[in-house]
Amino acid sequence: MIEVCGLCKDFGSHRVLDGIDLSVMQGEVIAMIGPSGSGKSTCLRCLNLLETPTEGLLRVGDTRIDAARPITRQQKLAFRRPLGMVFQSFNLFPHLSVLRNVSIAQERVLKRSRKEADAVSRQLLERVGLAGKAEQYPARCSGGQQQRIAIARALALDPEVMLFDEPTSALDPELGLEVLNVMQELAAGGMTMIVVTHEMHFAESVSDRVLIMADGKILEQGPSAEVMRNPQTERARRFLSAVMNR
Repeated sequence: MIEVCGLCKDFGSHRVLDGIDLSVMQGEVIAMIGPSGSGKSTCLRCLNLLETPTEGLLRVGDTRIDAARPITRQQKLAFRRPLGMVFQSFNLFPHLSVLRNVSIAQERVLKRSRKEADAVSRQLLERVGLAGKAEQYPARCSGGQQQRIAIARALALDPEVMLFDEPTSALDPELGLEVLNVMQELAAGGMTMIVVTHEMHFAESVSDRVLIMADGKILEQGPSAEVMRNPQTERARRFLSAVMNR
């Protein structure tokens, strides 16, 4: 579903990503973990071309990008089309109702009628447990509810892959659990997912594979429980010891 070869990203003279290789199969759930500043979020943003890679080859579905060549607007749109993304911040429109927040992109991107879009939106809001919030405004919803609205909005564009950038980091544990439950349902339903997370239980028990990143590189990757219970590198052992013993 996704292939990345030699992905590098520089900000000025600082190399944030240094030769990332990654393959993701359809239906696979990947958890990316590692210390802050290791390049996890930048990697995810490069996968969605929200950051332009400095070097590397990327493929999503049938669309390929070579970072060594200029990327056209048409290439970006085709590359992003199968991808849905959920960020740390909810990025909802405060002046629109919950229903309109989920519907508006469908109308503009997929050219659905308002009636069609609203029908899809109501189904998705029910799926994330928020059918009763459709006519409310985001400010009247808790942080956990707003993040679930953001997930519904991403799903409304019929993505083949969902990218999550630390979706629970701004939430307290109880509200974060609401979001993790929705993500777990998506995983159980066969959605291909890449999740940057500090939620170690989710990484070990829900994902198929864990990638540990540090200093812009993938230190280790493999079956989730195996990597997290028996890391092979000293840097990975130090990180996991720190987060598990907090």
